[in-house]
Parts: sequence; C-alpha cells; structure tokens
Amino acid sequence: MTGLLLALSLLLLFAGCGRREASPPAESASSGGGAVSQPGGAESGAEEEPGTASSSAPQQAAEPVYYTGSLELPVAGASGYAPGVLTLRAEPSDSAAAVETLEPGQGFTVLEESGEWWRVCTDNSIGWLPSKYCLINLPDVIPSIVYDNTNAYASLFKTSGEEIPGVTGQALYQSKTYNPRLQKEEYTVAVLYGMAKKIYAAQQLALAEGNTLIIYEGFRPYDVQVSVAEALEKLITDVPSLRAGVESDPWSINWFIAQGVSNHQQGYAIDVTIGKITGIGRGVSGGYAYNVVTSYEEYSMPTPMHELSLAAASLSKPVLSTSLTAWQEVAPAASMNEAALTLRDYCVAAGMTPLASEWWHFNDLDCLSVVDKSWQGKFTLSRNYSQPAPAAEEG
Repeated sequence: MTGLLLALSLLLLFAGCGRREASPPAESASSGGGAVSQPGGAESGAEEEPGTASSSAPQQAAEPVYYTGSLELPVAGASGYAPGVLTLRAEPSDSAAAVETLEPGQGFTVLEESGEWWRVCTDNSIGWLPSKYCLINLPDVIPSIVYDNTNAYASLFKTSGEEIPGVTGQALYQSKTYNPRLQKEEYTVAVLYGMAKKIYAAQQLALAEGNTLIIYEGFRPYDVQVSVAEALEKLITDVPSLRAGVESDPWSINWFIAQGVSNHQQGYAIDVTIGKITGIGRGVSGGYAYNVVTSYEEYSMPTPMHELSLAAASLSKPVLSTSLTAWQEVAPAASMNEAALTLRDYCVAAGMTPLASEWWHFNDLDCLSVVDKSWQGKFTLSRNYSQPAPAAEEG
C-alpha cells in the first residue's frame, strides 16, 4: 500500500507542475511582519496538513513518519531556484540534450532526486539539473528551524547602535508568501543544496540540547546588498564620529557590508542565531511528520542582529574569509558570550565557517568549488514552488 501511495504522490507532483500560483486557503492569514514564531505563539499548519495521496475508494491513511534522510523532509516537492544560468537537460547527464535554459532566479519544483541530479519542473518544462548548482528553499526541507527574515519587513541594520537612514526599519525586499508544502505563510530562505545539508546538521545539534536555529537571512538580492552599503557609507560620511565603528585598523567597512557581490548573493551564507525552545509540536506534509517550534526565547548575543560595527566581531582580528582554518588560529572577540560560542560550535561542527566580523554569519566554503563568478544575485525570490511531501517510503 505504501508503494502505491508513493507512486500516486509522485504523479501528483508531476500533475501539479502546471499549477504555479498557489494560493492560501480562505482562512489563511495574510503575509505580514514579525517573527515566524514567537514565545507563546503556535504554528498554523501543525498537525493539520492532509496527505497528498488520494483515491476514489476509502482507505486507511498511513501514519506519518519522520524522514530519515539528510534533511527533515525529502527534496521531492521542494522549491528550488537557479543562482545563475543553468541548462535543463533531458536526462541526468551533462551530455544530454538541452531542454530549457534557466535564467538567474528562475524557480522550479523538485520532482525527484537521482544521485547528484534533480528532476525538476519549471513553468515550461520538465528535465534534469545538477543539484549542487541549485538553491533550495530551507523551510521546505528543514521546517523545524525558526525563520525570521527581518529584512523583508523591518530591517535591523544599524551601525554603532545608530539607525541607517532609508534602511533601518524598512522592508528591503519581498520574501514571505504562502507555502503549500507547510500550509502557512513562510519566508523564502534559499541557500545552495550542499549548504542546506550542513544547516540541517547544525539544527539537529541544537535540537538535541533543547535549542533551535533562528535564521534571519540566506539569499539576499544584490540591489539590497548595494543599497545598504551605500546608505552606510553616506551615514558615516555625514556623521564622521561613526566611521571608527567600521573603519579601525585592521578592519574596514567591507568586513561589515560588502560593497559588491557577496556570499549572500551566491548562496553559501546564512545570518543565524539560536533560541531556547519553550514549546514544540508536530507538523505533517504528505507522508512525513516534522517538528514545529511553537515558542522560543532568543538568547542574548554580543550585539543585536545586523549591528554593522566592530562590536559584532566574532574574532579578535580579521582573517582570510575563504580559509577553512584561519579562524582557528585567532582568539574569539572579547564580547563573544556563551550563547555566541554555542552557536559557533553548532555551525562549525556541521562544517560551516564563521566570519570574523559578524558573530551571526556563517559560510559554507565547500560551495566555493561550484560557485560561478557570474552568479550575482540580481533577482528576488518572491515565489514559492513547493508541493506537499510525497508518501513515505517503506522501510
């Protein structure tokens, strides 16, 4: 029976490829500001999502199971995006015929995974992409994490505690939309597929200690990156006393906000903190169950999130940001408290590398081998392409 349900659910994924603009149920809350989860709050989709498989004859629904792969939910049905120009192929091979050329930011639904390839469905075609070159939407595959993309509703960017005109408190881009897989409004938070697996590993370490990752940002559009950098430069020019906060030897302003293409645009960076879980429930998508953090208390860190100044440094001096090990040779900044060191422990144990200038920023430097210089992030990921997870496989 489980095999039949799996086949039916995969058929539904294929059939759903033409239905691109998913809309929430009539009673669904509209997208708005604020954290995805807050102390005392509850997730709208927990324990209420129906399975994807159906038939004309009544049958006993299978009990949802927890997925045992390298993520919390299978990639089948998840939203993916092209970080640059990618070639969709007829078969999972670099020599197979081209089906379609995907433009930067173009989205798709993942239908299945075979080795290092995904079979995907775009608005126009079905074909294969090498998964290592693709962005994946984190909430679709690691739903237990709390997502709070403040740059999508009220940016926290400040410098030395001072607001940055035109940035602080502003919605810098659209990110939250209805997610059919989770049956609720959720942020689109995308990273390269290889990094997603490391973020999953870090979250499992956090959950084991009663904590959760709280991700504030993954992919950030290029125009937002540049506008924040320009606004910060203007502010420290207009108010010279603030310049020392971002330009004191050996530090420079570029450590705190890149003035061109950054790792956020190329898909191998996250801005993250941790919280103590005070409430947890269960969600269901297709044949799979997953944990839902319903309430939490965010830990106090050296500075607020997105404080662009020396106060946010994680190391006592800058080190080469593309080195896997250079950070290990430098002492932590004096301001790094227990919570910040715990966050670093989770991320480092999972294979990510801390950034010297920001306690919240971690990179997956293994992704540098797949990143192309043409990936500039000149797009916004405002659409969700997900479908409910397939039926659970036997065994």
